[in-house]
Order: sequence, then structure tokens, then C-alpha cells
Amino acid sequence: MKPYILCITMIILGLSSITAQYKEIVFPSEKLGEARDILLHIPKNYDAKKQYPLILVLDADYLFNMVTATVNFFVYNDEMPECIVVGIRQEGRRNSDCSYNEDTGFPKDKDNNFFEFVGMELLSSLAKKYNLSGFNTIIGHGLTANFTNYYLFKDHPLFDAYINIEPSFAPNVESYLSSRLSTLVSPRYYYLMAAQKNRNPETATRISELHTTLRAVANDNLRYNFQEIPDSDTYTVAGYAIPRALYSLFERYRPIDPEQYRKEILVYDKGPVYKYLDDKYRDIGEMYHISKKIRLNDIMAIYAAAMAKEDLETMENLARLGKKDFPDHMIGYFFEAEYHEKSGNTKKALRTYEKAFLMKEIDFMTKDMVQERIFSIKKDMGW
Repeated sequence: MKPYILCITMIILGLSSITAQYKEIVFPSEKLGEARDILLHIPKNYDAKKQYPLILVLDADYLFNMVTATVNFFVYNDEMPECIVVGIRQEGRRNSDCSYNEDTGFPKDKDNNFFEFVGMELLSSLAKKYNLSGFNTIIGHGLTANFTNYYLFKDHPLFDAYINIEPSFAPNVESYLSSRLSTLVSPRYYYLMAAQKNRNPETATRISELHTTLRAVANDNLRYNFQEIPDSDTYTVAGYAIPRALYSLFERYRPIDPEQYRKEILVYDKGPVYKYLDDKYRDIGEMYHISKKIRLNDIMAIYAAAMAKEDLETMENLARLGKKDFPDHMIGYFFEAEYHEKSGNTKKALRTYEKAFLMKEIDFMTKDMVQERIFSIKKDMGW
């Protein structure tokens, strides 16, 4: 599934219901000396016991709906976790919010106040009200994309992922970025999304030069992604870049697909194929700071590979997992019975199939199938 193909579809589908899924609040700021209009998208079934990644959207006047539509679409298809999306309206204020010193390239005056407002007031307030996972993403376009980079220069960057859409860089920012990203001590995701046509020549040159520099950075903590969006210009690039970037950012979260099964799982050689599943969900927890129950889809993919590879250790592990995650269904006992059967322990297999028969059906595992297995074993044993 390619996000650039789905971009317009996602926006149409998302916008049809988005008005019912976000609220606008007036947020008073001591740092700014004024109140700001904030847009909030909270998952429909928000659960205070669950943790949620946060996405902060600058230029929310026109980017917020695109982001929430994309999030809604991917969440619906289980291709990214539910997120809290926060947007800051900046119409009439973006230049003052994001102004910079022409000599240093860093924020100045009210712009520095806006920088502190985001981190010290807005996000701090949200963290007290909602159960945030600690995986934070920031999105900006043009001038606001340049602004997102300032958070990277803190000793402990506030955001984990930076989505820069056709950024208009302040002076010297490219050299600062190169130096900073080379010295990261914890993983950060940096997305540089560029238009292809009708661009400001200086912007195009500086983005190209930064890309050349960043792709040469030798630091495993930098997860760098550059994309030039075909046929997009300075304005339309945002509509294509947002789904592309989020699709890539949450790649590890997505369910196992047929291509992964063929190219990664069937040829897996780092141990029992169960380790692939274990590593995948450990990565989801470490990358996005959330707890994700292992999908039935992914269990079945590993099961199919275990059968193809005659991997009994994986079968045994899947049996334990099935009993733990699906205690009312037959999956755990079915896997255990197959493990015993393939291990040559026919009597144990028979008893375990009989236990499975008493439980709820799931996926392809039906009572009729289990009963056939039971009859087959009894026949082979002469019973």
C-alpha cells in the first residue's frame, strides 16, 4: 500500500468525520502574554490506562485536518497506533512565532517565547491531562518546518520525530543540523520532504545540500528519510508528504504483510522464527513507547512459517502465547497439540486436541477440524 496513491482518498474519508473528532480550545500563555487557539484530536475511545504518542502540528490552520485525516485512516487499518494530535493555529502570527536572528539563525524575541510556550506550557499541560507515551512527533511546512529543528538543539530533544516539509531554512541551520545529528545519543527520526516543481530556487538548493550532508552522517541514532514528491509544488507537497512520512515512521508497527512473510520470515536464519515475532513487538514498545498486544494476523504468519520450516521450538512458543493472549479460544491448545504430534508424542497430542475441542473456535481452527484430528489419531492408534 503506497501512501501517495491513497493520499487524496484519506483526506476525503477523514474530513467527512473530522469535525466530530476534534475540539478547539483557547489556551492562555504566560510566555506569550496572550491566549492561543489550539486544536485537539483525541481518540474516540480514549482510555486513561493506555499510552498515546503525540503529534504536534504547526501551521494547524491548514495542516491539522490533513494530519488527522491521515491518522484516522492508518489507525482504522491498524497501520499506526492511536495518537493524540495537537495543532497550533498560527494565521497572522506564523512570521512572529517563527522569526529568527539573521546572523545566528536561532529564534529571537517573541519567537523564543513561542519556543518555550510549546515545550514548557502546552506540552506540559497536555502531559498532565492525557496519558502520553513519550513518543512525540512535530510537523511543520516552510517557515514552521525550519522552526521544528530548534528543538533538536536541546540536550534532551523534546521530540522523537521531525517531519520537515519543504523547509525554508534560517541562516546556518544546515550546518547546525549536520553537527547536531552527527552527535545524537538516542534515536531520532528526521524526515526531509521536498517538492519537485515551482520551487523557490534558494530553498531547493539548500534542501538538496542538506540532503547530501545528512545522508553521509554516520550515526546509527539518526533515522533519516528524504523524499522528493513527484509532481508536487511548494504548496501541494504537504498533502502528499504527511501520509508518506507517517506511513514510514510507523512502519515497524504495521501488521506482517505477504511481502514481509516471503522476503523476511521464510528466510529468517537468526534462530527460531518466533524470535522474529518477539523482536517485532519488542521494537514496537521501544520505538513508540506503547504496549501492543500481538496481532492474530502476525501469530498466524509465524505459525505458517514454523510449519513450513518444521520449527518445533516456535510451535511450542506459539502454544504458550496462544494460551496467554487468547485464553478462551482453542488456538493455544491447538498449537500445543500439533507440537506434540510432530514431536512424536501422540498420546499427549490426543489429550491436548481434546482440550482444544472444548474451547472457542478461532481463525481456521474449528471444532470440526479438531474432531477430525482426534479421530485420525485414534484410528492410527487402533482405538
